[in-house]
Amino acid sequence: MRFKFDRNKSNSLRGNRARGIGFEEAQKLWESPYYLDQRSELPEQWRAIGWVGDRLYTLIYEERTDREGEYLHLVTLWKSTKEERKLYEKHA
Repeated sequence: MRFKFDRNKSNSLRGNRARGIGFEEAQKLWESPYYLDQRSELPEQWRAIGWVGDRLYTLIYEERTDREGEYLHLVTLWKSTKEERKLYEKHA
């Protein structure tokens, strides 16, 4: 699985206490069970909820294609809310 993202935005997220990690760390979300649903249709965006270290995070991404094939473009992330935690616990 390939990932792409804005490195400046990643650094900004990492420096934000409410976020605490950047996109580099967030890629670990796919290493364990996660909850996935569609967030919006235009543009088509997906929401993944899963663990990165000892925290549950919500990550928004888009599926895109380039010359090398499909990749995930990471859009934003945050520490999961109580409602998102319940979704994860129910479905993951």
